[in-house]
Amino acid sequence: MSIHHPTPDKDAIALLPPFERLGLDRISLVNTGAQAQSASDALMKASAWGFDTESKPTFRVGEESDGPHILQLSTAERAWVFQLHEPECRAVAAQLLACRGIVKAGFGLGDDRKRIVHKLSTEPQGILELNTIFRERGYRKDMGVKGAVAVLFNQRFIKSKKAATSNWANMKLSEAQLVYAANDAYAAIRVWQALGL
Repeated sequence: MSIHHPTPDKDAIALLPPFERLGLDRISLVNTGAQAQSASDALMKASAWGFDTESKPTFRVGEESDGPHILQLSTAERAWVFQLHEPECRAVAAQLLACRGIVKAGFGLGDDRKRIVHKLSTEPQGILELNTIFRERGYRKDMGVKGAVAVLFNQRFIKSKKAATSNWANMKLSEAQLVYAANDAYAAIRVWQALGL
């Protein structure tokens, strides 16, 4: 008989203590070629990264997104937020995502993959959809980062709705945007580690 584990609901998660997020001192904004190269050097020392992208939201029916506008990659120590309007940043981001042998772990990545192929003209390698792992381990509901953090750490992952729906195509990102974007990737790498993959 297969085992089914319950996924905590919103009310249960709301009672948990907060998950400790990365502060701005451990988040690097990457929007020049030199910064991208420096980020790449640091990231290449790790065997896995937390991974996510953000795109400017579309509000009109039929409006196509030209995202992703941001790529987030994180180790367990720090995160890098790449702005993809800059050609050199885009080129380094594409190289990193095409890199074989490094796991890129995240949640809900199907859409991200399609957009990356379109925007960066590269097929990401080593993508690991963490949701699939939870399914294999007997969780029926789609997990998502909040559910995963609740199950593995007994903590509440805080996500700002305002930051989520903000304009990720802005040349100047706010501190709230940086913290939101970086921590999505950071939580993913922490979940990957906790799963013992």
